[in-house]
Amino acid sequence: MSSRSESTHWHARAAALAPRPDAQDRAWLFDPGSLTRRLVAACPGRFRVDLVSQRRARPTAGESRRLGLRAGRWAIVREVVLRCDERPWVFARTVIPLVSIRGRLRRFTRLGTRPLGAVLFAQRGLEREPFEIARVRPGHALHVRMRSAVGVTSPVWARRAVYRLDAGRLLVTEAYLPERPAWRAR
Repeated sequence: MSSRSESTHWHARAAALAPRPDAQDRAWLFDPGSLTRRLVAACPGRFRVDLVSQRRARPTAGESRRLGLRAGRWAIVREVVLRCDERPWVFARTVIPLVSIRGRLRRFTRLGTRPLGAVLFAQRGLEREPFEIARVRPGHALHVRMRSAVGVTSPVWARRAVYRLDAGRLLVTEAYLPERPAWRAR
């Protein structure tokens, strides 16, 4: 993913955003628990993870800053779509700096179609930094990847956080796609 458009501003508080997410979206964006667990509970049918890609790549400038990496460092980048009954609900991107891939973090490079959250939240000693949220618009590098994966054309809400495990760090970004009607009712 190129650093093509890094104009999206990530914020720790919803009040700093314009427009602001509604109360239901805020509840999902700032939920401290496992998104996977919550999606499975909200999905009335079959929940599934589609692996879009996993490769060695350079994070965007914004991702590198968030992870405290020098520009140009390499990472394993995994992109998936979380679906309910074939409908895409979430596009997720995980960035694991190569310097972090040791010990327990190695298992996160071999997930395939297993949900990250199921493995991540089972780890003792896991620490999460505060969430940041943003309205990701067309033209932003993340939006370009989403459009390629699921055809989304409208702006979407997203959250991201750095997780720390042992001496390593990973950045998880989750974008909430337009086809998520079941969220509204729960």
